[in-house]
Amino acid sequence: MRAIWKGSISFGLVNIPIALYPATRREDLTFRLLRAKDLSPVNYKRVAEADGKEVPWDEIVKGYEYEKGKYVVLKDEDFQRVDLEATQTVDIQDFVDEEEIDPMFFYKPYYLEPQKGGDKAYVLLRDALADSKKVGIAKVVIKTRQCLAGVKAEDGVLVLELMHFAEELAEADKLRVPKKTEPGKREINMAKALIDSMSSKWNPEKYRDDYREALMEVIEEKVEADGKEIEEKPKPKRKPTKVIDLVSVLQKSLEQTGAKKTSTAKSRAKHKQPAKKAA
Repeated sequence: MRAIWKGSISFGLVNIPIALYPATRREDLTFRLLRAKDLSPVNYKRVAEADGKEVPWDEIVKGYEYEKGKYVVLKDEDFQRVDLEATQTVDIQDFVDEEEIDPMFFYKPYYLEPQKGGDKAYVLLRDALADSKKVGIAKVVIKTRQCLAGVKAEDGVLVLELMHFAEELAEADKLRVPKKTEPGKREINMAKALIDSMSSKWNPEKYRDDYREALMEVIEEKVEADGKEIEEKPKPKRKPTKVIDLVSVLQKSLEQTGAKKTSTAKSRAKHKQPAKKAA
């Protein structure tokens, strides 16, 4: 794994040399547009809306649409006027209780690795954050852009997780959310019972990207078929359901989850039974 950024964490008079590594992988499948008759790749062209003509790179400028159809052009020197100095420092400004931060603010994690001479201070900050259950709120410049970030202790590693600024989060008050409708006590109790019956320990390996795996199977079949059409497998049809009585639906769901848990428990017990000794 290659570091994408090297610098230091700074809080108070403490300075910790660190390297930044991606903590996630993109698993998206990428596709090229091709011409059907000979599978020649199709490239994109930069075309002006006014006359449909292709525009060369040296004639393209950046513009901000301040009104519909009206633009102001920004040149390189305009961006330089507001360019923030890349200090290569994760500058922690505050420490905040993690439970106070809405999870919606966090969106992209990176691992932090201590560099030469930073081990002791790294461990000190990691353990102090873990014990206090706090997050260091910092500002950092990555690839010329200033980012808000949280420094956390996660499973023995310091993690820098990029955050949204407050103005980047859309307000939810414009959504049409039911407020006056109140479910009955029996419905609430049954819903809670259903949640309890479906509750389990968090296991991220349990959840797979079914769409990506199914699509990869199709791709592999087409590669093996050397581009020939493959026979489409029949899909199981889902029966349309009409939810009329919420209580009866909850009851059926409870019965189903109960049956599943009973069969799973019986299966486990069967496997745990000691083998019979030979006479």
